[in-house]
Amino acid sequence: MRPDRLPFILLLFIPVTLLSEAAQAQQPRRGAPRWVQEHANVHRNLEYARVDDKPLLLDLYVPRDVKHPPLLVWIHGGGWRSGDKGRGGILVPLGLQNGYACASINYRLSGEATFPAQIHDCKAAIRWLRVHAREYGYDASRIGVGGSSAGGHLVALLGTSGGDKALEGTVGKHADQSSRVQAVVDMWGPTDFLQMDAHALPNARFKHNDPRSPESLLLGGPVLENKDKVAQANPITYIDKQDPPFLIIHGSKDPLVPVHQSHLLEAALKQANVPVQLNVVEGAGHGGREFNTPATNGQILKFLDQHVKQAVTEKPKR
Repeated sequence: MRPDRLPFILLLFIPVTLLSEAAQAQQPRRGAPRWVQEHANVHRNLEYARVDDKPLLLDLYVPRDVKHPPLLVWIHGGGWRSGDKGRGGILVPLGLQNGYACASINYRLSGEATFPAQIHDCKAAIRWLRVHAREYGYDASRIGVGGSSAGGHLVALLGTSGGDKALEGTVGKHADQSSRVQAVVDMWGPTDFLQMDAHALPNARFKHNDPRSPESLLLGGPVLENKDKVAQANPITYIDKQDPPFLIIHGSKDPLVPVHQSHLLEAALKQANVPVQLNVVEGAGHGGREFNTPATNGQILKFLDQHVKQAVTEKPKR
């Protein structure tokens, strides 16, 4: 093992890397760890679009010792109503250590705008990142995305809805660019809001059909009274055989997003012959130290290397 990598590996497996959704909302982590600052060019608060004179920002991390690295994009959780791009969840430290450029984005929260504003922002960020690849020194011909909870929902939508006009939106200045991504890491994200209460655990923290639930606030009205918008927000609605590979990770005892939500997504992707892996972590809840293990991080890295890094670096066979 290279001595210069030891401090980062110790950092990577500190349990707070994957905080619960509630903890993320209470303690948004800003800035970059010392290791990242020493090994990457850090560009914070880059404006990727502006809506109603509000700047939409992302952070970009480009490793100094890798030429034209592929790109990973992290989308934070927080029930679509809180959270921050912070340090980029698990994807930024894991990606930087293993030869990827990484971005972490903010998007409009449900208190500012209702769906589909959130996915419009995410797609605008992907388009901006494609346009500015040469300027910052990464290769955006292949982009992997990852997110947890609400962020998991948004990355799943990015994966399945490429080219859908209603979800592409008009945010940003680069409508001529593609918002398609090449791999998705969905960590305990919801899919079909209408089925959440029916499969919730006895210790569920709230009713998803309640008008005050995160899902209802995202839609701008009660889930049961907005079934058309529920379908529009459901990644499963848009699945076809052209979608990128998915890695889905979910806790079997999740009290906020029932694991059934990920089973639904896995089944729909399989039916469309889209490559998908589902890792149900037995006994785990909604984020936490059970997910931050060498085995899980290794699975994420193997998936991304296969579907993002190798797709970029391998030469086509004659």
